[in-house]
Amino acid sequence: MIKFIRGTSLTAALCLVLGAAAFAQQQPWSQRIANTTMGRWPDGRIVAPGANWASNADLGILLNGIDAAWYNTADGGDYHYIQGAIDHLISPDGSIPNFNPKSSSPDNFALGRSLLLLYRVTQNKKYYTAAHALHQPIPSQIPIYGLYSAGPFYAEYASLFHTSGDFATLTNQFVSMNRQARSPRTGARDVGWYMMALVDSLPYYPDNGPGRARLLAILSQNAAFLARHQDAQSGLWRQTVSGPAAPDNTLSPSASCMFIYALQKAVRLGYLPERYSQSASRAWQSILSQYVQTSSNGTITLAPSNDAISTGAFMLAASEMEMAPQATLARGQTVMMDAWFNSQQRANAAGQKEYFHYKWSDFSNSGFSLLGHIFQSHGAKLAMLPEAPTMARLRDAQIYFIVSPDNPKWNPNPNYVRPEDADQVAEWVKQGGVLVLMENDPANADFDHFNLIAEKFGLRFDKVLKHHVVDPNYGPGFIPVTGGGPIFHHPHTLYMKDTCGISAKAPATAVLSDKQGIVIASAKYGKGIAVAVIDPWLYNEYTDHRKVNPAQQNFAAGQEFALWLIQQTQHNPHPQEESR
Repeated sequence: MIKFIRGTSLTAALCLVLGAAAFAQQQPWSQRIANTTMGRWPDGRIVAPGANWASNADLGILLNGIDAAWYNTADGGDYHYIQGAIDHLISPDGSIPNFNPKSSSPDNFALGRSLLLLYRVTQNKKYYTAAHALHQPIPSQIPIYGLYSAGPFYAEYASLFHTSGDFATLTNQFVSMNRQARSPRTGARDVGWYMMALVDSLPYYPDNGPGRARLLAILSQNAAFLARHQDAQSGLWRQTVSGPAAPDNTLSPSASCMFIYALQKAVRLGYLPERYSQSASRAWQSILSQYVQTSSNGTITLAPSNDAISTGAFMLAASEMEMAPQATLARGQTVMMDAWFNSQQRANAAGQKEYFHYKWSDFSNSGFSLLGHIFQSHGAKLAMLPEAPTMARLRDAQIYFIVSPDNPKWNPNPNYVRPEDADQVAEWVKQGGVLVLMENDPANADFDHFNLIAEKFGLRFDKVLKHHVVDPNYGPGFIPVTGGGPIFHHPHTLYMKDTCGISAKAPATAVLSDKQGIVIASAKYGKGIAVAVIDPWLYNEYTDHRKVNPAQQNFAAGQEFALWLIQQTQHNPHPQEESR
C-alpha cells in the first residue's frame, strides 16, 4: 500500500513510486536477493507451517548471506532480520531450547556465527551465552558439509575469546578432509561447503599461527583443482566436479555459487593469485544469465532449485562479485589503527580485556568494523598498533589512523602524544605515509597533545563545540556535499554529531567546508599526506543503518573517502577544496 504524504500531488506521488522502482533496479544483487529472502521466509522461518523452528545448516548459510549483504550495502533491515531469526530460537537468558550438547550433528553449530555477530554488535551477553553453549568439542566424525557450520564459528570464537587450542583441532579437520574434497565420489555441494569453510575460517587465524600456512596450501591446491574442472562452455561446475559431462552429471548452480564465493573472497583477501577472479567472473556471468529470474515486483527466483542453501550461496557469491571490480586496488597495503593514544579497553563476556572504541574489531556502535570492511573490500589488510608509533612499527603500514586520543574522562592513564611521537609520525608521512587524524568534541578528547602531531602539517584542532545535536533535532549535524570534488564525486549528506573545529595554514588547505567552518583539511608533506577531520564520523552507529534516524549517507560517503585515501598511497595529489 502506498501512503500519500499530505499535500503531495498525484504526480509527485507517482514520481516517488517510480523513483523507488528505479532504485530497486539499481540495488546490488546481494540486497535484492536479501529482500526476496526476508519476504519469502519472515524471521528466518524456513520450516513448513506448523513445524517447530529449527537450527540447521540451511538457515545458517541463509543468515550468513544476509550478513554479507548487510556489510556490503549497510541496509539495516538485513541486521534486524538476522536478530529476529535468532531471537526466535533462543531464550531471553541465552539458553537454547531442545539443544543437545551430546549430539554430533553439525547442525549444532549452524547458527554459531550469527550468535557471535549479534553479541559483537549488541554486547548483549545472552548471545554469548548461547554461542558458548554451542562451543562443544568438534565431533571427530563430522561430515564434510559440517565444516562450514563448525569451522568458521570455532575460528571466530577462538579469535575473540582466546581459545587458541581450537585452531589446531580445526586445522586437523581440514587436513583430514582435504583428500575427500577432491574425490570423484564427493558431490559438488560438499566440495563447496569445504571451500567456503576454508575462506571463512582463515581470516581468524593469527598471521603466524599454527595451521595457517597449511590451510593456505590446501586452499591453493583445491583452487587449482576447481580451475581444471570448470566447464569450458558455461564456466560452471558439475554435480561431480571432476566427472565428465553426462546426463547424470549436470551443472550445479548452487555449488558453482559456493565456488564463486570462495575463489573471489580468497583473491580479495590475498590468499590466491588474481587469475582466479577470472574463473569466478565467468561462472558468475553464467549464473546471472541462465539461472536468475526477476519478477515485476523485484522478487528473485533461482533456477532450478530455489531452496535456502541455493539462496544463501547466491547471496554470498553476489556479495563478493560486487566487490570484485575493486578487490585488488589496495592489495599489499595495510591500514593501521592506533590503539596507543586511544587505548580504551573493556571486559568481554568471558571476562577478558579487549580494545574497543574506534577499532576495526569493534562491531558495536562505537566501532570501525564497517569502515574496516570497506578497506578490505579493496583488498587492504587491517592492523592495530597498541604501542607508541615509531618508524619501525609503522614500516608496513600505508595508511595510519589516529582517532580521538584519550583524556582522563575515558582513560585514567592516557598515553598522551609526546614530541618524539610527533617527530616519528611526521617522518613516516614524509616518506610516503597517509596519515588520518580524527578528533572529537572538546569534552571527549585530548587536544593539547594531539595537536603536537597535527601542527607538524599546518593543521590544528580547535577546542570549540560545533555541529551540536540535541536529539531528536539532528539538523545541526547534517553536512551537505554537492559532489564533484576530489574526495566526494557524488552528492551526500554527511552526519557529524558534536564536533570540534580545524584551522589550517600552509602547507595545509581546506578540502571540505560547511557554514560552520572547515570539516576536512589536508597537507602534502614530503612524499605523503596528512588528513584531518573534525569528527570520527564513520563509526558503526552512523554507518550500519541499524538506526533509522538520523537519515544520512555516511556509508556511501565513507566508501568514497576510503577509496580516496587508498589512491593517496599511490600518487598523493594535493586536493583542491570540495565544492560546497
